[in-house]
Amino acid sequence: MSIMDLFGPFLHTLRTQRLRTSLTVLGITWGTAAVVVLLAFGVGLAAQMKKNARGIGDGLVIVFPGTTTKAYRGFPEGRRIQFTAADVAALRREVPEMDVVTPEYERRGVPVRRGANAGEPLVTGVEPVYEDLRNVIPETGGRFIDVPDGAAKRRVAVLGDELKTLLFADGNALGREVLVGGTPFTVIGVMQKKQQNSSYAERDQNRIFVPASTFQSLWGDTHVRPILYRARGAAQADQVKTAVYEVLGRRYRFDPTDKDALNVWDTNEELKFMSYLFLGFNIFLGIVGSFTLIVGGIGVANIMYVVVRERTREIGIRRALGARRKTILTQILLETFAIVAVGAVLGILVSNLLVWLASLAPIQDQVGTPTISPLVMGTTLALLALIAFLAGLFPARRAANLDPVECLRYG
Repeated sequence: MSIMDLFGPFLHTLRTQRLRTSLTVLGITWGTAAVVVLLAFGVGLAAQMKKNARGIGDGLVIVFPGTTTKAYRGFPEGRRIQFTAADVAALRREVPEMDVVTPEYERRGVPVRRGANAGEPLVTGVEPVYEDLRNVIPETGGRFIDVPDGAAKRRVAVLGDELKTLLFADGNALGREVLVGGTPFTVIGVMQKKQQNSSYAERDQNRIFVPASTFQSLWGDTHVRPILYRARGAAQADQVKTAVYEVLGRRYRFDPTDKDALNVWDTNEELKFMSYLFLGFNIFLGIVGSFTLIVGGIGVANIMYVVVRERTREIGIRRALGARRKTILTQILLETFAIVAVGAVLGILVSNLLVWLASLAPIQDQVGTPTISPLVMGTTLALLALIAFLAGLFPARRAANLDPVECLRYG
């Protein structure tokens, strides 16, 4: 049997029902576009939020000094903890599961000037490993603080991109001098612009970074505000966190179970929470989009009932000539999939156009770039297949169960 023999009567019925067929295909097209576009925006938003969250650093854990809330070995509660560089050295020595650990020194209220331009950014004393740990990457042509800078206590600085604009406008800052307080510093780097939706003291774009040794020699500040570290692997994160409480607990005589003695911000937990949050968000978007597709599926089912009714006599003749119920069932299902396929193809083309137009709008920093990922496409096609199967199943079963004798009397 040729394709025209198989689908000819079906196409004839669709031609006689042009308006209903067009509306049905339009419903599938719009439903497909709704699912794809909503999921594409959900994927793009999730990727952008994770990118912004990683702006603070990948796998970063920030430890702040806290206040004890438990009495321990004769020491009262309510004692304030203050970190020093010796604590960092102890953690580096006693917790081998740490990939990197480093101190951070902070000072506020110090004016930073370049000519008539001035501001009061957060002056931050750091070590070379800070660059990778906190994703403070210099623009091309510049560099970050290195080991020789720290060893020689050089007066060099890396500027946040917003601070650079404040001090130098559109001019070149590399190799130029800025006054930090009354001390000249040579600018060796300007941070690349990055997305950062969280911070613990100041956004990096508004900081000035100097060698930790230089910071201490200028201001004599021996207190480390936060200690930053990264575990060697996600599986070791809890083990490392426990070890941090134990090591610092021994040094400051507090109970390692006293969680308020240290304030620990684990950005890995934040990313994990965001992953679950956006998974639920994308499922919600998929459900909302699928409602439109379900309406289109109801339209397909209706038109297939019309097809079955108008071809009742033909079905009776085929059954009388020996066609099996399975054959009738399969044919009606194939015809249903054909209608859905036409709408799906048009819907995918429309959704690609909409996503492309959305990618041209200046909204990437806020909502990300809509992305039709393989997961989005696979989810949409699976949903379309399910809708097509359900929309065709009941009309197909009705056609397959028709009595041949009654069919021949029909009409």
